[in-house]
Amino acid sequence: MKNILIRAQPFVTEALQRLRHPTRRGVALSLAAIPVLLLLYTLILIPFTPSIRDIQKSKSQQPASVLSADGKELALFKRANRDWVKLADISPNVVNALISTEDHRFYDHHGIDFTRTASAVLHTFGGDTQGGSTITQQLARNLYPEEVGRARSLTRKIKEAITALKIEAVYSKPEILETYLNTVPFLYNAYGIEMAARTYFDKSADTLDVLESATLIGMLKGTSYYNPVLNPERAKQRRNTVLGQMVKHEKLADRKLEALKKKPLKIDFERQTEPLGAAPHLTQYLRRWLIDWADRHDYNIYADGLVVRTTIDSRLQKLANEAVARQADRLQGVANSEWGPRAWAAKKDLVRTLVRETPEYKAARDAGLNDEQAVKQLLADNSFMQALRLDKIRLQAGFLAMDPSTGQVKAWVGSRDYAKDPFDHVQQARRQPGSTFKPFVYGAAFEQGARPTDTFMDEAVEIPLGGGAVWRPSDGGAPSGAPMTLREGLMYSKNTITAQVMQSVGPAKVASLAQAAGVRQSKLEQVPSLALGTSPVTLKEMVAGYSTIANNGNYIEPIVVTRVEDRHGKVLETFHAKAPEQAMSLATAQTLVDVMRGVIDQGTGVGIRSRYGIQADVAGKTGTTQDNTDGWFILMHPQLVAGAWVGFNDNRVTLSDYWGQGAHSALPIVGDFFAQSLRTRVLDQRVRFAVPQDASAPDPMSRVNDWFNALFPSGTVPAGKNAEPGVGLPPEPTTQPMPVMPADGGLPPVVPPSMVPPGVVLPPALPPVVQAPERSGGGIPILRESSVSDSVNR
Repeated sequence: MKNILIRAQPFVTEALQRLRHPTRRGVALSLAAIPVLLLLYTLILIPFTPSIRDIQKSKSQQPASVLSADGKELALFKRANRDWVKLADISPNVVNALISTEDHRFYDHHGIDFTRTASAVLHTFGGDTQGGSTITQQLARNLYPEEVGRARSLTRKIKEAITALKIEAVYSKPEILETYLNTVPFLYNAYGIEMAARTYFDKSADTLDVLESATLIGMLKGTSYYNPVLNPERAKQRRNTVLGQMVKHEKLADRKLEALKKKPLKIDFERQTEPLGAAPHLTQYLRRWLIDWADRHDYNIYADGLVVRTTIDSRLQKLANEAVARQADRLQGVANSEWGPRAWAAKKDLVRTLVRETPEYKAARDAGLNDEQAVKQLLADNSFMQALRLDKIRLQAGFLAMDPSTGQVKAWVGSRDYAKDPFDHVQQARRQPGSTFKPFVYGAAFEQGARPTDTFMDEAVEIPLGGGAVWRPSDGGAPSGAPMTLREGLMYSKNTITAQVMQSVGPAKVASLAQAAGVRQSKLEQVPSLALGTSPVTLKEMVAGYSTIANNGNYIEPIVVTRVEDRHGKVLETFHAKAPEQAMSLATAQTLVDVMRGVIDQGTGVGIRSRYGIQADVAGKTGTTQDNTDGWFILMHPQLVAGAWVGFNDNRVTLSDYWGQGAHSALPIVGDFFAQSLRTRVLDQRVRFAVPQDASAPDPMSRVNDWFNALFPSGTVPAGKNAEPGVGLPPEPTTQPMPVMPADGGLPPVVPPSMVPPGVVLPPALPPVVQAPERSGGGIPILRESSVSDSVNR
């Protein structure tokens, strides 16, 4: 190329000199120089167009696919919202309309129609701009928008022509038609004739009639200008022009033309959305990961047919999606009620603040209104205010499940609806974990030799913070003043006990254990209130931390990809979980599992047993943050650890004291999921933790029996006709004390005073599971925003 330019330089120089001093011979030579220069310029541009190898490769383009562990497709990474169909599956009406209108000599040229090109040039010089591109040239623009471009320039036209010639050398004519019709854009994120047919006529491409085909092909002259949705009259005129071209080139009978022209468009418009798949948040995360992997290994995720095999179990993913949808929709009804128009209007200060944070408020201020005028104008806009309220009170949730023994993620739900909220509440969102963080506090104590039977007094706690500030954690009600074991402190989520355990261990050791267990990306503030979960973390970190407990204290980094294959099944790279890291001793992990069994058997997570009927060997913890901002629940089973978070994106919006508790917001999602997983036998109910039941653990039924034995020393329970509503006594006499499983709360039923025989003294009750919501923080300004309190019922 360089040699050609060097040799041509004297000729070009002489031609330019002759133009300065024109003669007949000089003009002739100058005119002769123009095609030579054009040829040279064309040669220069050849290396800047797609190579034959690139065109051969694009002929077999195949997007990367993401598969579950059991081989189900989770996603296709397509370059555009396109559904490829074969030429045989496209209506002949479409092909006839296309060739008649865009390139009637399509079968006669080799990529460039020189007759049409010359005609277009003459018309353009005459002031009537016309396009001379063939279907093949248009395909060149569609396939290689970056290399060819769309600018109106000589350079683009030459690149387009060169690429068209290359395409004709590789593709057959039917293949060119098929590729063109599957790549041409039709607005509204619809690429290809199949998506266009669905978008504008709600049908597939093989069923398009002649009018529908002419309408879509007519759009190609200018998709926006001839948009049948916004410009129906123009679209109809253009459609009729296409019909006329079909008659002219004998693709349509002349006798039908006039009748067809009079028919309406009959658009059935529906915007097509790209399929999200079963785990859209995970697959979007994997898209970013795969782009990076492909760049490093010289692959294209949109063309090379890569296959990404993941750890996701399609059965568990389906159950997780259903559980989140079912329970979150139910809770959304509560939110709609609690934040109805009247309640919303009553929170005037908050509403005005939310209004000031909207783009509409900024636009009003930019238009010259002052603050009060802008706010008043928006408050009076009913449609705006309704949209703002619905947006702010839309409940959100996140869910993650993983195998604790392998680190493999089995189900991932980032939000209730990816289309409405693509923000991932599993890996991106950092929220205060509340009492789900407490196992790390007790775990740090067990690491230092504490035992579940060790006791602290349930009394008011004051912890100096320095500078005269004091932290006073509370539990919503007055302390009992009675001793309480560490086991009971965690089972019933007692803040006063947990704060004292934190004092004895120290924030540094608690933070260190939590980080070793799995909280490895979020920063943990080493302050006393960390005991109650004040440092924001991700759901993924918390589920990983609980998996460490369930895995005998061994941390395994969560893994979602097992291998990447090429389109032929050849393994390109395999991924394995990293070697386990000992985060805590075996004894500590097993002690935590056993103590957290109690949370489920008779503590704050008893709903797992009483409401969902789960009898498997499970352990877990609830969590609720200050003002019910965040609800959490994480459950451990030997085969699976699953956790859920529930809340609002704007933490100034919260639920009531009952519904905002993790036991009533997040627990139902996990309970629903586990109940279905066990019922369908995806999980084995017979599998148990290799953790013996501690002899010091209270029998869930022992306190119930104590009550009945005290009430009825003879061991005979009276007939049901003597029982008062809600006591739960059996209908017939029996000679054995009748253990009665309590409702949510896990404690014996309330026995009316009238049922207590004279002289009988009932055993002392355990701390009540349902108390008034706590208000901890003690008014300490420096901890007001970050302090988290968690009532014992949480």
